Amino acid sequence: MRKRPGIVVFTTGMALSLACFLAAPARADAIDGDWCHGTSHFTIDGATIVTPGRNKVQGRYTRYSFDYLVPANEAGAGSEVTMRMIRGQEQIHLNRSGQVGGPEVWTRCKPVS
Repeated sequence: MRKRPGIVVFTTGMALSLACFLAAPARADAIDGDWCHGTSHFTIDGATIVTPGRNKVQGRYTRYSFDYLVPANEAGAGSEVTMRMIRGQEQIHLNRSGQVGGPEVWTRCKPVS
């Protein structure tokens, strides 16, 4: 039996269309990026952070966490800030050394899709 080229092309096209339709949207799966909390903002790029005070400092980076010491010219100078990305969400829980109460919840400034 001979296959008809039109059917093969149609079937392949339908399979690709279905795969694209069923594909989940891309999500950021790392702590890197721009994060906001009220009017405050910071950016993480690997082991480098641009702090809310606009200072560029090095920290301890993993895919889902980031820790750094607040620079001398910012409020809370010398204290440690720890951040943990909440997997499956576009949120970070941020804690400052000596902080009372629960963590600050930071969200991506712009959703990643």
